[in-house]
Amino acid sequence: MNDSMKIILADDHPLFRQALTLILKANFSNAEIIEAQTIPELEQQLVKYQTADLLLLDLDIPGAQGFNSLISIRRSYPDLGVVIISGFEDKETIHKAMNHGAAGFIPKSTPVPDMLLAMKAVLNGTLWTPDGEFNPKKQSGTTADDKIASLTPKQYNILLMFADGLLNKQIAYELGLSESTIKSHASTIFLKLGVRNRTQAVIVLNEVQLNQGSFGP
Repeated sequence: MNDSMKIILADDHPLFRQALTLILKANFSNAEIIEAQTIPELEQQLVKYQTADLLLLDLDIPGAQGFNSLISIRRSYPDLGVVIISGFEDKETIHKAMNHGAAGFIPKSTPVPDMLLAMKAVLNGTLWTPDGEFNPKKQSGTTADDKIASLTPKQYNILLMFADGLLNKQIAYELGLSESTIKSHASTIFLKLGVRNRTQAVIVLNEVQLNQGSFGP
């Protein structure tokens, strides 16, 4: 991680932003906090700080249009950990956010220690949700073999293509599928493996191949 960690905070409530900024600075001493109040402002900050480590995104920020901004950001910045910070905390919203590529979901009612745990989990490359379904703790008893075995043959095949360095559009062409279908499969693969990007998914695959020579579900 960089000497100066960059965290982008996109929320249109000044008091919440101010409180969260104080919490972040107190717990991540080397963090630079970059603020945005609207989606256009966030897009400018993402272009300016392309190596940001973490994005904390309020789903209700002006211009967000539901999950559209999350989907667009994940497409443009696949290695950026995006944590949704939301006033909503129903299971459906949480799972939709995770399925659209969020690395974590923190309801605004979450106690500060749990918020920090969530952010640290995402910075370490794992997923976090309040119900624990995607959390590292819950997954710690699951081996890399089990995770890979949970993939369907098609998902496993796509993971092998990730390992070969193929782009989504190349995989789509090879398999005769649309690029959006490949992205959807990728999101599911990341969820099943408990990772947030291609690089980490391939690491899990390599662990299994090192242990067993070769492996498929």
